[in-house]
Amino acid sequence: MRFCKLAITLLIGALPYSAGACDTALVLTIDVSNSIDAGEYRLQTDGLADALGDPEIIETLIRTETAIAVVQWSGEDRQELSIPWTRIRTALDVDLLAAKARTMGRAFVLSDTAPAEAIYFSLGLFDQVQDCHRKVIDVSGDGTPNGGTSVRDARNAAEVAGVTINGIAIESMGLAITNFYRGAVITRNGFVITARTHREYPRAIRNKILREISKIVG
Repeated sequence: MRFCKLAITLLIGALPYSAGACDTALVLTIDVSNSIDAGEYRLQTDGLADALGDPEIIETLIRTETAIAVVQWSGEDRQELSIPWTRIRTALDVDLLAAKARTMGRAFVLSDTAPAEAIYFSLGLFDQVQDCHRKVIDVSGDGTPNGGTSVRDARNAAEVAGVTINGIAIESMGLAITNFYRGAVITRNGFVITARTHREYPRAIRNKILREISKIVG
């Protein structure tokens, strides 16, 4: 019986998203540039998986039929869709997504930091979820750009497309990353949550996802 339920869930997930409507399409992007070591990468993936196991988040994801995709990014030509769009209809969908996040292999190592290209890459993914009412990109990172094109131009392109950008600024390197995210990364209707260290990331990602899917802005 459990196998049959899993098979049905996977079949539904493979259907075109135009079959129904969702409230929010959320792209979660994870910084895997050179400043992120193996332990910090694992804190990010485990933090995401743990957040998806939060009962309040699970209930809200199902109720709003949120669609989630996960992107890893670093340098100018280093972006990967690590977890394709997953529409959340049941608790099993959340469990499967959390398991994928926890076991997700690192896409890139020893690479620059190019958040603009991560934004452009993420914008292209929304063509697959056009029925979703709100479109949101979450950018998390612990450094300012040292590669790629203008982050402000990418942010402006998102605003023109009607996409919200929020951020998690990880200030473990002692830099004013929060100010950079506020000034250059997030859209005018977006917000930034600060994690003072990578170890604060699990708390930050939980609070940020809940805020995004609950449609609290500002």
